[in-house]
Amino acid sequence: MDVAIYSRVLKPKDVSYVQELFNALNDFGLRINVHGPYFEQLQGKIKFNCPVSVFENYEQVLAYGIDLMITLGGDGTILNAITLVRDSEIPIMGINLGRLGFLATISKTQIRTAIESFVNGAYSLDKRTLLHLDSNLPLFGENKFALNDFTILKRDTSSMITVHTYINGEFLNSYWADGVIMSTPTGSTGYSLSCGGPIIFPNSGNFVITPVAPHNLNVRPIVISDNSVVSFEVEGRARHFLCTLDSRYEQMNANHQIAIRKEDFTTNLIRLHDSNFLNTIREKLMWGLDKRNR
Repeated sequence: MDVAIYSRVLKPKDVSYVQELFNALNDFGLRINVHGPYFEQLQGKIKFNCPVSVFENYEQVLAYGIDLMITLGGDGTILNAITLVRDSEIPIMGINLGRLGFLATISKTQIRTAIESFVNGAYSLDKRTLLHLDSNLPLFGENKFALNDFTILKRDTSSMITVHTYINGEFLNSYWADGVIMSTPTGSTGYSLSCGGPIIFPNSGNFVITPVAPHNLNVRPIVISDNSVVSFEVEGRARHFLCTLDSRYEQMNANHQIAIRKEDFTTNLIRLHDSNFLNTIREKLMWGLDKRNR
């Protein structure tokens, strides 16, 4: 089997864990492919005990017949890696070398166990819904999808913007705010949550629209069906606004007309059998933890 490894940066404190990963992959006889920019960072710091191939893009991921994408970092690393996997259905194993890790749920102390579980088929696949962006003007090239969220945000001034929002062609609201977030259930524990949005179970079949610092305090996040098509038009004092898909961003203006719907494909995240969504939110959000007398 062929495994791809993706990460953005090799930190000195993580060298021993990365070495453990390469050792485990070699011990289980897996063929290793490393993303080019990351491979350059590994030179002279990681000992390769077997031949290693290098890949650069989605087309090479398909050509190499990759069976598993391993990410080393946090949730942002997984979001970046999705642009290399796209609609291929290649599962992603997120090893958490970052901080919170709602998506990268595998601890750096579980590296060998995780590889063994993959080889033996002792894991589950979480199929996660994505957003798809359609626009009357070019935005985001071939990567018009997001696992977490889509946002429109003010950019050039401190003034609020107005985001006219429609659901299936019917007017919902004109948000006077710093911006608007539309998130998947996966993204409900990200930016949307920090702006007061609800936590949504991954398989709930919903999207959530969350205003960012709304001027009208009675405007609240709203949960809608993921079969909906949500359209946005934006205006404000500035000429340009910020538009994002996950961690990717581009500049837009009042001439852009944007529609967001459910993407035609899903992303597969590997989950070990001792982990589930309830455990994740309890541990990451420290629910039920009382430190007052400890």
